[in-house]
Amino acid sequence: MHTDNAQRTPMSALTLGALGVVFGDIGTSPLYALKECFHASHGLAITHDNVLGILSLIFWSLTIVVSIKYIAFIMRADNNGEGGIMALLALSLRNKNLQLWQRMTLVSIGLFGAALFFGDGIITPAISVLSAVEGLKIVTPVFDPYVLPITIAVLISLFMIQRHGTGSVGKFFGPIMILWFGTLGVLGVINISHYPAVLHLVNPFWAFEFIANHQFVSFITLGAVVLTVTGGEALYADMGHFGRAPIRYAWFFVVFPALILNYCGQGALLLADPTAIANPFFQLAPKWMVIPLIALATVATVIASQAVISGVFSIARQAMQLGYLPRFEVLHTSAKEIGQIYIPLLNWTLLASIIILVFMFKSSSNLASAYGIAVTMTMICDTLLAAIVAITIWGWSSWLAILVATPFLIADFAFFGATSLKIIQGGWFPLLIGMMAFTVMTTWKRGREILFEKLNSETMPLNLFVNSIGAGSIQVIEGTAVFMTGTHKSVPHALLHNIKHNKILHDRNILLTVHTRDIPIVDDADRLKVEQISPNFWLISAYYGFKEQPDVPELLTLCEPYNLTFDMMDTSFFLSRERLIPRVEGGMAPWRELLFVAMSRNSASATDFFQIPTNRVVELGTQIEL
Repeated sequence: MHTDNAQRTPMSALTLGALGVVFGDIGTSPLYALKECFHASHGLAITHDNVLGILSLIFWSLTIVVSIKYIAFIMRADNNGEGGIMALLALSLRNKNLQLWQRMTLVSIGLFGAALFFGDGIITPAISVLSAVEGLKIVTPVFDPYVLPITIAVLISLFMIQRHGTGSVGKFFGPIMILWFGTLGVLGVINISHYPAVLHLVNPFWAFEFIANHQFVSFITLGAVVLTVTGGEALYADMGHFGRAPIRYAWFFVVFPALILNYCGQGALLLADPTAIANPFFQLAPKWMVIPLIALATVATVIASQAVISGVFSIARQAMQLGYLPRFEVLHTSAKEIGQIYIPLLNWTLLASIIILVFMFKSSSNLASAYGIAVTMTMICDTLLAAIVAITIWGWSSWLAILVATPFLIADFAFFGATSLKIIQGGWFPLLIGMMAFTVMTTWKRGREILFEKLNSETMPLNLFVNSIGAGSIQVIEGTAVFMTGTHKSVPHALLHNIKHNKILHDRNILLTVHTRDIPIVDDADRLKVEQISPNFWLISAYYGFKEQPDVPELLTLCEPYNLTFDMMDTSFFLSRERLIPRVEGGMAPWRELLFVAMSRNSASATDFFQIPTNRVVELGTQIEL
């Protein structure tokens, strides 16, 4: 939903929608977070001071990281209403005075943060669904052998429905999550009544005392406390769907109170019965309620996973539009909502990776070791880019931005340090995924730059070409030829090949360049720029936002005010298809050249990407040595 539509939708409906989509990840953390804080390897005794110390750390982590950093500070940085790390990157690059090394540093931070999000997209569904299904062990140990098969079945079902879109089930997400957060709160209150002293968690003294008394163990424990704030990035990334206000209302009036009450309830339960540490969340409930609670938790984790999967699709599409990923097949699953897309290749890659992950780690406790490090590194990237935006866009002084960002960075680096201890136990997995995604994105960007330079060096300036075509030198035939080109400065290779091989020139030749701007959506008034440079040649520059899908036939209908009308049956589209050959002394390392060539050969065709009718396309090939 674009921001304009969001403003016309009632606030209550938007808040309900935000509950269903935005808070799934952070809302399902109580399933495993507190249990991991008292993990056996930490050697922490379940005492009054330790429980209150950890609860206080959780409370202040949620307050500082989510309430203050994301909701009060970073969510002010919106790119035409859109949020997320790609929006932050686009905003930070708007300063025209940046030197090349500064620009490259910012791009690297932004891309690395986005790459780590792909790692998060693999772990979140695995740990969430697995932790919910593990509740069956509470009912009876007989279910133990079936936990993994049931988890895999739920995950496969989730990915099978992706191609149908989330719109049909999305309307149920909000009410289900209201029920989920209500249940969290009620279970928490019931158990707090048995040990009301846990409410002292709001006093930071308990957190400081815990850190002072258990210096090394408290540092390790932070690696589990961070599990309570995973999903903070989602609040910001989904801002464009719902707007800032509904997300704030949902957080402060529903989600935050429900989470704190539930963590307090789990703390009270542990103080009353330390043996409940095996699975404190499900033991909050009376026995008759465990199975319905497992069912509700499973649905909630599926919703949480859905939000992450949609986020991965969205980030991938933005990266494609901004030139950091090759063109994948992108299917739109909703005629109304621009954000609802399905990318088949990514969908099945994610599913295969998640299934491998579940079989590798086998339990939510083991997965918790892999979880957190990618999230904390993304949070560091967000804070750094937001500080740059505060200086360059909001006009803050450098010292004020540093003063505000420093406490957030201290918290981020403390979490990162704690989670980095888990690299050997499983933290290497999201880092590996992130590094692979980062390598793919930077290789594609650099490869396209080298290819563009090669193509330009083997053509001629457009103005020279147009002026050199004399009357009668080339046969002119009726009809319209549209040449897709990356620049209007030089002649498209397809045009040169058409003249060289077919010895003809069309009556009307359109050189169409599609630009992606660093804003989410371009207004129709700014969509086109049309210029006639000779009786036979027109230049069209089209502009799209990074959340939009180019549609060339629709675009050409917008040319009528410029006295350009198109009959599709009389229009041919000419595209260049490059056959790339890597060479030893190219512009990149040999292995990166091979990677670029492989990606280029497997990327979706320009015909599909630009939605051009296939029966009107002529492809002319050229061989390029990188």
